[in-house]
Amino acid sequence: MEKIAQGAEAVLYLDKSRILKERLSKGYRLPHIDIALRKFRTRREAKILTKLADLNFPAPHLHEFCDKRMSIFMDFVPGEQLKDVIEGDYQILAQEIGKKIAVLHQNDIIHGDLTTSNMIQHQETGEINFLDFGLSFFSNRAEDKAVDLFLLDRALESKHHKIYPQVFQNVIESYKKAYPEYNKILERFEKVKSRGRNKNK
Repeated sequence: MEKIAQGAEAVLYLDKSRILKERLSKGYRLPHIDIALRKFRTRREAKILTKLADLNFPAPHLHEFCDKRMSIFMDFVPGEQLKDVIEGDYQILAQEIGKKIAVLHQNDIIHGDLTTSNMIQHQETGEINFLDFGLSFFSNRAEDKAVDLFLLDRALESKHHKIYPQVFQNVIESYKKAYPEYNKILERFEKVKSRGRNKNK
């Protein structure tokens, strides 16, 4: 088993064609709070991945999870991170991103960390797969969906300034076509974005 990545919340291991994700203990938390929080997030991520499989949404398939070990076994998705390829053909890729976010939001799934680092262009199908649902949750609130879009907007501006803002506009155009209730989400998005600008002043 090979360690392939470590973030603030978890460490990832590659085991043949599967990924093992283990949530890390945080020493600054009280032990009972740390255990409860990691257990809750492990269960929630497993539930999200199960729902995505039911929707036939392109994301890692859940194999099993253990909330004692705080671990999840899921598919390894082969391909390139979108951050490395999006600037080559961003109009088409952005449309696919927008459509897929619309599917998530229609099913009240908030990704929580929408970046091109958490998207893979599958090496066999060419389809964009979404990864890392560790911060995801279920919500029907326009505010939460708007924040999801705002985080992507900020990530695109930061990492892909050569094609920004056009790339985000392409995402939104596709999102609007795929999500009939886009109006209230985008109205809230403008308010969230305005708050973000005011914070940075």
